[in-house]
Amino acid sequence: MAPVCVYGPKLRGTIPLTFAVKIMTRDPTGWMRDEYNKLVEQNFDWKIRELQGPSTPIAKIDGKEVIMLCSNNYLNLSNNPKMKEAALEAIKSHGVGSGSVRAIAGTMDIHLELERRLANFKGAEASLTYSAGFTTNEGLIPQLVTKEDAIISDELNHGSIIDGVRLTKAKRFVYKHNNVADLERVLADAEKENPKKMLVITDGVFSMDGDIAPLDGVVKAAEPHGAMIYVDDAHGEAVLGKGGRGIVSHFNLTHKQVHFEMGTFSKAFGVMGGHVAGSRDMVNYALNKSRSWLLSGSHPPATAAACIAAIDILETEEHHVKNLWENREYFVKGLQQMGFDTGFSQTPIIPAMTGESSKAVALSDGLFKEGILALPIVFPMVARDKARIRNMMTSGLSMEQLDIALAAYEKVGKQVGII
Repeated sequence: MAPVCVYGPKLRGTIPLTFAVKIMTRDPTGWMRDEYNKLVEQNFDWKIRELQGPSTPIAKIDGKEVIMLCSNNYLNLSNNPKMKEAALEAIKSHGVGSGSVRAIAGTMDIHLELERRLANFKGAEASLTYSAGFTTNEGLIPQLVTKEDAIISDELNHGSIIDGVRLTKAKRFVYKHNNVADLERVLADAEKENPKKMLVITDGVFSMDGDIAPLDGVVKAAEPHGAMIYVDDAHGEAVLGKGGRGIVSHFNLTHKQVHFEMGTFSKAFGVMGGHVAGSRDMVNYALNKSRSWLLSGSHPPATAAACIAAIDILETEEHHVKNLWENREYFVKGLQQMGFDTGFSQTPIIPAMTGESSKAVALSDGLFKEGILALPIVFPMVARDKARIRNMMTSGLSMEQLDIALAAYEKVGKQVGII
């Protein structure tokens, strides 16, 4: 085959034609299609549904009105009139954006007010808000340890924690899920490596099973080693503790014992964003070191104002948290009485275990036909044989709506062969 001549200002030579053709016909991104098709074949793919309107107990999804059982909007605050009014007033007074990152010109008075209010609500000296819960973990964890330190992490911690840990150079240790005795063993093993600092990290409420970390036991195990404690309370925020003050309050602990109480505004608060509460020293350090804070635009004023309004509601209207737990108890009891396995749930996260991914998908599809939105959780979000429907209870659901949902579960559960 004749060579192809290549000419340029500094290059004069030949390239075999076969080589040139190979470059022209290659599909650099075709592997993504292949990987996606494999997910589809195994029922591991996410099928995105469209929410057409607000997140409310009865919501419009893909053109169909359904009972919402998969929203993190635990207290039904995302459409609360007081919060919407606060957001609108903030737009009028502060505009729709700050125009900068927090560290330069993006820190408005409304951001500082939110952090003061949140710290007071959490019983902490100070707090710092981030663009999201994920960016809190991803940006703060790597700044707390070096290659001379050690991280000890629960084996079922959230993916954002795992990614934050991966960004560190610290020695990594893992203890069995919610097992304080194993944590003590791992702490002793980590101590043998002579780390300068030790950091124990756990979720507060585990998002797949709805169980609660034994934070009091974690603190007791870590204290003799002088370890720092970091808890991701995304799903315990405004759910656990006195008036929804979170897991530190739930176990009657303090921020001298739990040094980093991370949380989100995107779940029970009904808005968007992440945060961490603790000492003033911690906040001063974080805002100077954490790149996801330093390099991210600040919250729109409407978002910050809505978060403040959510704190107002939690401090003055106790019925939201009370209704949430009443609904949770009613729904769990109903599922269990008809034969569903609800796993280790201790919170408004209520799994209906199916085992096989195909059964989880079939159950979800059947429920949707009955007017219930409850989505399947399959591998790799959970182990291959631990697929489930993850129900997220909210305070806004009525008993009548819960009865309709339970009736649908019984009908479809029998059709699919789960009960």
